[in-house]
Amino acid sequence: MSLGALKHITDICLLVEDIERTVAFYTEKLDLTLRRRAEGFADFEMPGVILAAWEIGHISQHTGVPDRPARAGHKACVAIELPSPAEVDRLYAELSARDVPFQGPPDDFMWNARCAYFYDPDGTVWELYAWLGGGPGDYHNPQKHEKEGE
Repeated sequence: MSLGALKHITDICLLVEDIERTVAFYTEKLDLTLRRRAEGFADFEMPGVILAAWEIGHISQHTGVPDRPARAGHKACVAIELPSPAEVDRLYAELSARDVPFQGPPDDFMWNARCAYFYDPDGTVWELYAWLGGGPGDYHNPQKHEKEGE
């Protein structure tokens, strides 16, 4: 039996530099509810998944996971689907007013979604998105783009 057949993903854990800073950002700026707090660790309630944060020094000390990986750079993007493009704009305005650092204002992208991207204190990329009319479609189909002149 494959791993995918055994269980669905229940938790996503972000490795962070400073757990106090992370808890403050997620509770004060993003209004997430703190579910559990322990030394070097916190998790937050979200529909369908638990979002966890584990201080990199703490996980390294207890598990042997390296404190600094060999390669740096973005490794993941946490995406949240919103019910409408207008909701992307509304949430962008609300979070910007709380000094959440966005890459730029919301925009419509070739994958038929309105998106806005922001960063948490450790540089984790977050995407707020809503499908435009017609849903996700198949933007990978080159024949579709030839017909539409893209």
